[in-house]
Amino acid sequence: MEYQNILLESEGRVSILTINRPEKRNALNQATRDEMIAAMEALPASGQRVLIITGAGEKAFIAGADIGEFEGRTALDQREVMRHRRVFDAIEDCPLPVIAMINGFCLGGGMEVALSADIRIAGKNARLGQPEINLGIIPGGGGTQRLTRLVGEGKSMELILTGDIIDAGVAHDLGLVNHVVPANELRGFTLGLASRIADKSPVALALAKESIKNAGRMGIREAMTAETDLFCLAFTSDDKREGVAAFLEKRKPDFKGKQLIPIGKPPA
Repeated sequence: MEYQNILLESEGRVSILTINRPEKRNALNQATRDEMIAAMEALPASGQRVLIITGAGEKAFIAGADIGEFEGRTALDQREVMRHRRVFDAIEDCPLPVIAMINGFCLGGGMEVALSADIRIAGKNARLGQPEINLGIIPGGGGTQRLTRLVGEGKSMELILTGDIIDAGVAHDLGLVNHVVPANELRGFTLGLASRIADKSPVALALAKESIKNAGRMGIREAMTAETDLFCLAFTSDDKREGVAAFLEKRKPDFKGKQLIPIGKPPA
């Protein structure tokens, strides 16, 4: 598929999706969101194991939504737009681990893209925030929910109600980003982490991601039950047999990520 607003490239088993609108500081318009969703939906069948999302250029990861699309839009218009599949949910639901590689401004909808990812790595030049309050609106792509779950209600309340923009060091102290590295080392560091993850079993990666996400979606008892089910589901994959055999034979496992064998059906 040819894209107009994003670039998609591969480094081994790692895919890199770049929002390619540097003249707009990579602001998210609807066309860009649609292309991101289409690209992510195709990735699991491609054999890739990790996805990195970033922005083109050095100034911005994603500087927010394309505000020009809001002009003249009524509440009913906006509700209709938001009925469709949303890029933030597509990122969270992607079975591949998703890493946000944050360069420059990460604001509004850009922050919500980063919050939807599983891991966030920021360059020292990154600036993060939810400044929607300054436009007379609130975060609408999950910012009030995912930010609160990540940093707690008090800090989330302060960031959203003030619209303050924080630097990468403060974001790291809050637990908002996992790592902060010099801007010129951001790509290498992120690819290194992604490659380490890509060496693991794709089956186990998808099951682990689902189980971790359940911690924020379910009560503790329900989530523990789900974890048990997912743990047992891992036992139906060829990767589990390969991982155990490699451990006992003292060698590196060669994970293939083969489809799970349905529970109750013995392997051939």
